[in-house]
Amino acid sequence: MDNLHHLSVNTNESQSQSLAQAAAEIQQLLKQLEQTNPTATEAQQKAFVSAAIAPTKKERLINALKEGGQGAIEEFLDNPYLNVAIRIIEGWRNP
Repeated sequence: MDNLHHLSVNTNESQSQSLAQAAAEIQQLLKQLEQTNPTATEAQQKAFVSAAIAPTKKERLINALKEGGQGAIEEFLDNPYLNVAIRIIEGWRNP
């Protein structure tokens, strides 16, 4: 039982760390776009981030959203980018 609990805790920590890194990457991309195109529409933001994120990373983000829910992502993002990032990931999940 201890080994199973330890494995579960390590998996959750790993998912959380991966999610934090991916959320930070999306946030950084949105900030970068904001610098070059401050009036970018949400569709342009989605297209920019989608083009910059590798398909395997998108899949991990989709799975992290399924596992941890929206609250897990909210923990790692600044408010101005939160809703856009969540909609981007949900869009990948439901193309």
